[in-house]
Amino acid sequence: MGKPFYHALKVVSEACTGCTHCMNVCPTAAIRIKYGKAVINEAACTDCGMCLKSCPRRAIIVEQDDFSQIFKFSNRVILLPTVFIGQFPDDISEEQIFAELHNIGFTYVMEVDKAVPMIISESEKFMELNKHKHPFISAFCPAVIRLIQVRFPSLIDNIIRLKQAMDLSAIYARKKFIDKGIPEEEIGVFYVTQCAAKIAAIKSPVGEDKSPVDGVINMDFIYNKVLLSINKNKNNPVEKVPEQYHLTPESIQWTLSGGESSNFKGRCLAIDEIHNVIDILEKLENDELNDIDFIELRACDHSCAGGALATNNRFLTIERLNKRMEDYVKNNYTSVNKMPKYKDFLIPQMQLTGEIMPRSIEKLDEDFTVAMQKMEQINKIMKILPQVDCGFCGTPSCKSLAKDVVMGKAKLSQCIFKQKMLTKDELISPEESQEIAAKIWGEDKFENHK
Repeated sequence: MGKPFYHALKVVSEACTGCTHCMNVCPTAAIRIKYGKAVINEAACTDCGMCLKSCPRRAIIVEQDDFSQIFKFSNRVILLPTVFIGQFPDDISEEQIFAELHNIGFTYVMEVDKAVPMIISESEKFMELNKHKHPFISAFCPAVIRLIQVRFPSLIDNIIRLKQAMDLSAIYARKKFIDKGIPEEEIGVFYVTQCAAKIAAIKSPVGEDKSPVDGVINMDFIYNKVLLSINKNKNNPVEKVPEQYHLTPESIQWTLSGGESSNFKGRCLAIDEIHNVIDILEKLENDELNDIDFIELRACDHSCAGGALATNNRFLTIERLNKRMEDYVKNNYTSVNKMPKYKDFLIPQMQLTGEIMPRSIEKLDEDFTVAMQKMEQINKIMKILPQVDCGFCGTPSCKSLAKDVVMGKAKLSQCIFKQKMLTKDELISPEESQEIAAKIWGEDKFENHK
């Protein structure tokens, strides 16, 4: 089974009202309502962030590292996804953003999409050498990788086994400082993330033992910190930042929908939003799509521009990044990218050294015969349930309730329709019916409010 998943998404019980918004949007049916609070099944959660976006009470949060930890290191590297630059208004330049990150305390600022040309080149080589694993699935989105592990394990072999921009940039930045004679323990590398899945990928990486990134900074936090600093210093001249340079259009586009697929040959698809991703993966698993060469899958709507920790509107972010690409061409910018000089060092480290293992959400039983018997029980229970997926039982669907009943985690009487029938037949009392409901929705829902 491998190492346990780290999960960045947490429920704040004090704020949760059990409204079921999160339960209803979860793509892996990982959420239940118990005693009036949302409860996340960690084995099924992929950290896609759908629950975070849907919660009207802000009762679901993303854990983040203490920002002050950066000062434990004398040399502090901050890695930025390109969508971070796209969060800022048009009147704020890249130079200002980089300069303020230096003022905040970082020694070196780098956009991770600087690594894109190398990733494209090595991905092409990987696909050429592994044609039997066709169609290829991008390893870009950690939420998608976890989704494949828990729901589509038969497709694991289709994943391209290469580290992505965040890891490659972290390895590169650390190497640069080491080459300057700086001890490794004095170098801290921190990634600005737009989603919970990237945090989980750093804390418990898939396909490798340890992430080269030391810590995570949530995008909404650092955006506000930088914007405040820029506004405070807007009348001061912008300091020249030596490592700031112009990204190529292909690098700027990389985190947007179609950013990967547009770079490869053959029939390539770009799919965003987790439910759309599931639909495509189901078709792949059922052999309904046999003529696809490469599939780019992103869990967030409009890819990283729609990340749960992004601050601004995803459409405006895309517009700003498109303008940045246009400016590159219009102004005849050139990209001074020194990463290729480290090619001999970086390429051997791009391969994932560990296995990507299946992660069963929950086996019915280790014994195949018993598991089949339980599956029959689930099917029998499904026939007597109303098939309306109302959620009153505290699970997202009748099928989820049936499985929970067979696994001993729920009772059939949790179904409100069954409750009414049992009460009508005097098999349970109205008080017992209310007690069942209170175990799902909490006692306070049934108190008289005057």
